[in-house]
Amino acid sequence: MKFPVNQRLIGAVSFSLAALASLAAHAGASYPVAEKSIAQLQADLQSGRVTSVGLVQAYLTRIKAIDQAGPQLRSIIALNPRSLADASRSDDERRRHRVRGPLEGIPVLLKDNIETDDGTATTAGSLALKDNVTHRDAPVARRLKDAGAIILGKTNLSEWANIRSGQSVSGWSAVGGLVKNPYVLDRGACGSSAGTGAAIAASLAAVGVGTETDGSVTCPSSINGLVGLKPTVGLVSRTRIVPISHSQDTAGPMGRSVEDVAILLTAMAGSDPADPATNEADARHTDYAGALAKADLKGKRLGVLSYATILSPDVDAAFARALQALKARGADIIEIKDYKPPSDLGDKESLVLRTELKIDLNAYLASTPAAVKTRTLAEVIAFNSSHPRETALFGQDTFELAEQTKGLADPAYLAARAAARRLAGPEGIDRLITDNQLDALIAPSYGPASRIDLATGGHVVGRSSTLAAVSGYPHLTVPMGQVDGLPVGLSFIGPAWSEARLLQLGYAYEQASHARRPPAYIPSLEATPGAKTAFAPAK
Repeated sequence: MKFPVNQRLIGAVSFSLAALASLAAHAGASYPVAEKSIAQLQADLQSGRVTSVGLVQAYLTRIKAIDQAGPQLRSIIALNPRSLADASRSDDERRRHRVRGPLEGIPVLLKDNIETDDGTATTAGSLALKDNVTHRDAPVARRLKDAGAIILGKTNLSEWANIRSGQSVSGWSAVGGLVKNPYVLDRGACGSSAGTGAAIAASLAAVGVGTETDGSVTCPSSINGLVGLKPTVGLVSRTRIVPISHSQDTAGPMGRSVEDVAILLTAMAGSDPADPATNEADARHTDYAGALAKADLKGKRLGVLSYATILSPDVDAAFARALQALKARGADIIEIKDYKPPSDLGDKESLVLRTELKIDLNAYLASTPAAVKTRTLAEVIAFNSSHPRETALFGQDTFELAEQTKGLADPAYLAARAAARRLAGPEGIDRLITDNQLDALIAPSYGPASRIDLATGGHVVGRSSTLAAVSGYPHLTVPMGQVDGLPVGLSFIGPAWSEARLLQLGYAYEQASHARRPPAYIPSLEATPGAKTAFAPAK
């Protein structure tokens, strides 16, 4: 899949870490939040070193310094106007010794296709939904609030979660503009959860929530040096989240460590009567963070998806180092050289997504407030055609194809859905794991972030997400190093409901490798001193 990106939307930015620190200090930051884990933040809250109000203020200061000024990541669409009041209530609860868990008082960012009852619109990045103030929480947002989390705001995204066009600008929305990669600012942040990826990499909140249909949690996590988990479809409610496909959609946690992601998932997961796919969630749910105590690679059999491993010499070298780290901790590495996904899997997936998009989006739009005038996909298409900003960079060919689909009773759709799920699940991931007696499949998640270039398009090399996406199975990505300062990730893929096992494997690898590095906000790789010297003629 192409991830084209836009050079014209990015100004020349020269920004240093020293300048960043100066801006944050000037804005009045008193508590250092950069790179702090949930456990570290919670320890400081418990000791009284900081309050939840102080945490929110510190993150707001950092957002002002990094997202709105300085590098101008454009990762956040809207801030919760009630976040300080919510934090104050959390502080009151703490004073009464009513700490609900590890997320008590912790600021979290949500992708702006997830509804929150805080007066902000849920736009999916589209001007058509700029008035979509629903005054209701998605169950996933309510679960986080009930666990004590403070919803800090909404993150930018690829508009309509990157389903409007096959030529879309990944990480761009009409509402929020283009998200920049905090590692190298003229590189893309990948989509569709680009804003969550960039914001959490830049420590604009403790953790964040994205959504995925195919790659939209795992790609921005890999590209932005994060841990990201696409759960089993049905572990986390999709109610009141702007949809694409009930077969593949899910929300997923994103953070700077496996432990943070496990803590977030523990709060997010659970059954929802309004989402039949989640009927098993309560029975399958566990304390994912607590289970990390059992993390161990010794004797674990990990199958390398060889078809997904040849990306570039530098990525291949990073993957080779990851394999050595896994072996050093006792894992058995099994090369799977005789498997490649069926060539028509992508076509079957596309028909399923287009068909379900029309049905699911129409149902969602019908539930929105009267202020939202686009009540159907057809009306959204007409809206986009009449609003030049929406189509200034690319069209809406996928929307138009979706509008032509024939519904959930269409024999072609039914055949494509059944075949795609069989090929990706029972005859794909399940068979590979069973036949090779594996604990999980592994591969590089993606290549490094591509240049922002509207003229020729940006292409993220590699794609390890499709089998897990189409089957509805879990997929975890963990940082495995950098290529010229750009992060790359290592994927762990397993059968349905294997989140705890994948998180344990990812945690054990993370502790063995310590591969993640914080972003450096480099304007351009080509502008670094070494590159400038190499570009110049020899003296």
